[in-house]
Amino acid sequence: MRTGIKAVVIAGTTSGVGKTTVATGIMGALTKRGLQVQPFKAGPDYIDPSYHAQITGRPSRNLDTWMMPRESIIELFNHASADVDVAVVEGVMGLYDGHSGNSEEGSTAELAKLLGLPVVLVADASSTARSMGAIALGFKNFDPQLNLAGILLNSIGSENHFTMCLEAVLRSTDLTVLGCLPRRPDLTLPERHLGLIPMAESPAAQAFFNDLTIQIEKTIDIDTLLKLSEQARPPTIEAILFPKSEQRKTVRIAVARDKAFSFYYQDNLDLLEAWGAELVPFSPLSDNNLPCDIDGIYIGGGFPEMYARELSYNASMLSSITEAASNDIPIYGECGGLMYLGRSLRDFDGYTHKMVGTLLLDSQLDNTTLTLGYRTVRALNDGPLLKTSETVRAHEFHRSKLEREPGSEAAYLVLDQDRREGFKKGNVFASYIHIHFGSRPGLAQRFIQFCQKNKEN
Repeated sequence: MRTGIKAVVIAGTTSGVGKTTVATGIMGALTKRGLQVQPFKAGPDYIDPSYHAQITGRPSRNLDTWMMPRESIIELFNHASADVDVAVVEGVMGLYDGHSGNSEEGSTAELAKLLGLPVVLVADASSTARSMGAIALGFKNFDPQLNLAGILLNSIGSENHFTMCLEAVLRSTDLTVLGCLPRRPDLTLPERHLGLIPMAESPAAQAFFNDLTIQIEKTIDIDTLLKLSEQARPPTIEAILFPKSEQRKTVRIAVARDKAFSFYYQDNLDLLEAWGAELVPFSPLSDNNLPCDIDGIYIGGGFPEMYARELSYNASMLSSITEAASNDIPIYGECGGLMYLGRSLRDFDGYTHKMVGTLLLDSQLDNTTLTLGYRTVRALNDGPLLKTSETVRAHEFHRSKLEREPGSEAAYLVLDQDRREGFKKGNVFASYIHIHFGSRPGLAQRFIQFCQKNKEN
């Protein structure tokens, strides 16, 4: 067992209790002390990690126990934490919430137990006092195998309010109360139709992070939190995702990175680079053309709907991608990338904007319908990530809908729902499905091999 790493999980009693604010502020307070902090996010989330990265100066990584095998989780955690002073994992939803109500699969609790990490619970105290003791006791006793070590009280109204909640918790449990955050609307992160706004689009003012860190330092016991983090006992495991030796660069893959396209799992990019890909960023918003001498294109998710006009006006980039597709350069798109590769995108205001047009689809935003959830997909064709009939666990999260041309070829069969999903046209593969390359060993190598094969032809 490896015992050197310090690590802690920041979980919540429910969604919306402020765990992103608390976790990000704790990361900031630790970083301010001169510590190297490795941030993580439980579950399939792209936006929260952007805040972690902003305040720590290190990319945040996702760990999902439903999508990924346990061996992948352990390897990714250890790989990213090898050279840091402390790791902080922000949980997902409520502590025990996961794939379903019948098991812990996919939950923060399952992740914490798998990695041997202590958990600090964030509870919303805004409308309670003595009942906080019952809440703390219930969470502590629900799973005796979980190391629930401490609790933080959010939305505290006054010193007297905090004292009442503190006394209730201490009389009911042996949990360490690490402090509180006062009720401060100015320390609430901005949201819109899919949750928080990503840092890539609208970087929060440094003043916000400074104020948050100062507040955390005032009312949360960081020394005690660090002491709790020493209880971490993550297991070690032989590598199954990363190569055991350095690989030479064999392909150049252009990656769309700007305000419209910022949803990438950091480990996807790291695995591609580790297995021999040179990643070349480009902006569909501001660059005139694709980078030169590329062997593949990766267009991730994001909010193209917020920048549809600008994307449409960049006609030279649209033409550049169309030309790449006609030359059989492999193109892989996810969600926002799928919408961008279609013929048109209709925004929330009802305006229709021309997109790349490689795929015979039109997308439109629908603020009344949210499609989200875990998915298991089977490949219907050989593609950049999967060969025909191979399966992978993934997820889906969007407010747009598609109209597709009859007879257009699908990329996947969604096994959970027995429906066809995504598009294949030549070497262009795109869908709403988000895939973490840790979900199935070999996905990064497959992407590179797919690009190499095309390059050789």
